[in-house]
This record gives sequence, C-alpha cells and structure tokens, in this order.
Amino acid sequence: MIQLDEKIYFYFLAIIPVIILLFAILQIWKKKTQKKCANGPLLKRLTPDKSDFKSSLKLLFFLLGIAFLTLGLVNPKIGTKLETVKREGVDIVFAVDVSKSMLAEDIAPNRLDKAKRLVSEIINQLASDRIGIIAYAGQAYPQLPITTDYGAAKMFLQNMNTEMLTSQGTAIDAAIDLAATYYDDEDQTNRVLFIVSDGEDHSEGSTGNAVDKAVEEGIRIFTIGVGTGKGGPIPLKRNGVVESLKKDSQGEVVITKLNEAVLEDIAHEGNGEYIDGTNTEKAVDHIKELLNQMDKKEFEAKQFAEFKDQFQWFLAAGLLFLFLDVFVLDRKTKWLRALNLFNEKEIE
Repeated sequence: MIQLDEKIYFYFLAIIPVIILLFAILQIWKKKTQKKCANGPLLKRLTPDKSDFKSSLKLLFFLLGIAFLTLGLVNPKIGTKLETVKREGVDIVFAVDVSKSMLAEDIAPNRLDKAKRLVSEIINQLASDRIGIIAYAGQAYPQLPITTDYGAAKMFLQNMNTEMLTSQGTAIDAAIDLAATYYDDEDQTNRVLFIVSDGEDHSEGSTGNAVDKAVEEGIRIFTIGVGTGKGGPIPLKRNGVVESLKKDSQGEVVITKLNEAVLEDIAHEGNGEYIDGTNTEKAVDHIKELLNQMDKKEFEAKQFAEFKDQFQWFLAAGLLFLFLDVFVLDRKTKWLRALNLFNEKEIE
C-alpha cells in the first residue's frame, strides 16, 4: 500500500515539457547560427571535440534529477504491515439514481452532480462505517460492494453518469432489492439504505413489496430528494453543449419534477425519513446526527500500518542525476572517442 504525503508537488513536473521545448528551440537556433558562419565539414574541423550526443545526455540527466526530486518532495510512503483492527460502525448503502431525469438543471449544477456531492459529503463525515454504492435507472447495477475504503468509494461515485446503464427509467424497487444483498453480516443490527433520487418511479414492479422485504431484513430506508417541485426540462448534451431537450411521443418538451410524495412514502414504510437535499450542508449535518444516534456494530477490518517514508531514495537519485549533469562535459572524452559508440567519426 502506497501513500503520497504532498501530492501538490506533482505540479513541478510541468517544468519538464517546458525545458524540453526550450532545449529544442535552442538547438534549432544554434544550428541556424552556425550555418551562417561556416558549413558542416568546416565546423567539425574547428570543433573536433564537440559531441552532438552529450548535450542530449546532460538534458536527460537534468530532467531525471528534477523528476526524482519532485517525487522526494511528494514523499511516497509504503505500508509494511497489514493488520486486523476492530472497528464499530453502521453498514450504509447509497443507491444513486442515474436516469436521464437526473440531468435536469432545476438544481445547480444538475440533479446528478448534486446527488454525487451529497453522497461525497456524507462519506466525509463517516469515521468507521462500511459503505456500498448502487447505480440504478431502468435496472439496478452494483457499483461498489460493502467496504471501508472511502477513497475508492469516492472514485466510483465520481465516475457515475447517465450513460452507464442502457436501460432507462427509474426502477426504485430494483435498487432496494439489490441493496438487500449487500449486507453480508447476519448479526448486523443497523442496516441503512439511502436512496438519492428525484422520486420519479417508472418501474413495473411494486416498490411497496420491495420495501416490506427490506424492512423484514432489518434495513432502514432513508430517501434524499434532489430537484425542485417546479421542475425543469432534460437537456441532451454532446461534448458539454446542449443539442436539444428531451421530448415525449407527442413532441412536447418533457418537464421532470421532484416527486417528494413517492420518496416520503418509501421512507415512511422503510422506518426511515425523507430528507430534502436542496441544502447540502443542512442535509449532511442531519444525516450525521441520525447515524450518530444508531447503535454501532463491531467488526474486523484489515488495514496497512507502519507506513515508512521513502523520500530519501528519490532525493538521493535526484541529486545523483544532477551531479552527473554538472560533471558530464559537452565535449567528447578520449576513451569515448576511442570506443566510437555513437559512430561519431573523427575528422582527419
């Protein structure tokens, strides 16, 4: 397991392409200037010890020095020991609606981005709970199984979009049924499902039956509404540019609205609570308070410990390459000329 302490120093690597560009420009300028003074054979006679290869080699040493010094500043750490620790928490599954209606921009920047921000902020408030993620539209898809890796959860969360599921619609019942398979601990007393959606349900099945089954298995269902009662059209974009608005079979522009009634019913039947997601901070604080009030279940988790700094190796390599850059001369050395490794023939 590798940790990076100061990732901001990676920006120093942007210097490398700039140096390469300046070096190329300098070489072109030097060649043009030299041609004005003398032709190629004459220049070789005037500067017999000049090496065309050494300048590129020095540049390579210099760039490697910068790269390794940058890695030293970032300070990679390697976990040298995997140990089992005791943790207490709640098993939480987030079911995020990725149907086309979540593209509506009645809530900035749009409903899906708002939903992802809400889940991300909730994850930031967690300490030792286990989390899982489900994406659903016309069907439900397991995005991330129950885990304590919050970093991985955020990565999967940010990659969610409305194109990931070909079957469109909003099958909330399928999401609830899939969530029920996530909880792998039969003794877990607190199983929580957060459904983040605009409430539009186009599934053919009965949401009530799915909720009843979940409650029987000890799952509490909370719903988070994203969108507004006024609603808005669904923009269809390509490369970030709106090409058209979604229309129905009669050619009328579809206006999608937040259906709070559906979400409130699901939360009520699921022994949970409906939460308005309009104000992110307020919603997250309320959810944090709800989770803190729940009994915690002790479980085991493996994690890396005893992370050791590795910056010294990168700093040493960086200084070595800079040392080589300083002490390697531009001109040919006698032994290298004798070997003629680079087919640099001497001019008699």
